[in-house]
Amino acid sequence: VAHILEEMGLEVVGTHGTTAALALLNDAVKKGGVMACSHVGGLSGAFIPVSEDAGMIDAVLNGSLNLEKLEAMTAICSVGLDMIAVPGDTPAETIAAMIADESAIGMINNKTTAVRVIPAPGCKVGDLVEFGGLLGTAPVMPVNKYSSSLFI
Repeated sequence: VAHILEEMGLEVVGTHGTTAALALLNDAVKKGGVMACSHVGGLSGAFIPVSEDAGMIDAVLNGSLNLEKLEAMTAICSVGLDMIAVPGDTPAETIAAMIADESAIGMINNKTTAVRVIPAPGCKVGDLVEFGGLLGTAPVMPVNKYSSSLFI
């Protein structure tokens, strides 16, 4: 997906305009589905699993794509924060807050959403975690350093 977005004119995924480009891609996919059949159901649109998309991995590694931008992109993509590795010492409250944010996006947009965030024990930001098979490789992404624990 990342390389398609870049072919649409983004210098790199994560820059300003990334969410808009993803919305245009999703719109085209959905309209194509409508033309192909009488009913479009299920999850029709772009999935953005970081570990399964070489362009997304590149964007994380070069610093242009962060968790905050990914979260914004999930407001219009098919699922949610997907196959994202975070440092193993990430507080449970931080992960719970990420799930709460994604749940809020799903509730407000009346859509299914999910979170597959994987704490990577012993790994630090920038390390690569190999999940094997079709699950790919994920760069460990930084989480916001400020706490949500009183809210959660």
